[in-house]
Amino acid sequence: MKLIIAYIQPYKLKDVKKALYKSKVYKMSVTNALGCGEQLGYEESYRGIKFEVNLLKKVRLEIGVNEDFVKPAIDAIVEGAKTGQIGDGKIFVVDLPDCVRIRTGERGTKAIG
Repeated sequence: MKLIIAYIQPYKLKDVKKALYKSKVYKMSVTNALGCGEQLGYEESYRGIKFEVNLLKKVRLEIGVNEDFVKPAIDAIVEGAKTGQIGDGKIFVVDLPDCVRIRTGERGTKAIG
């Protein structure tokens, strides 16, 4: 089992979800996030005062998958999120030692679904 964590542009969420659904990956958690990377942010002016904004809006996806869904999920995220520009995002894949479905008490690969 793996936990896939992806940071993407907020306006690409709909495209990523559509690509994931095509790959039969339906379960995910979505959270608003702030972050910075190679984009480095931008400078803004408010009432004549300039300030730097270096934490940009992102969307964080967390998807727990069984081994046979890791590659299809990653490919779907890349397909939906890629624009070819700096700031498209990142994907992290982390080992997931256990999963428990609260309703039934199932554990492991059965609990992920």
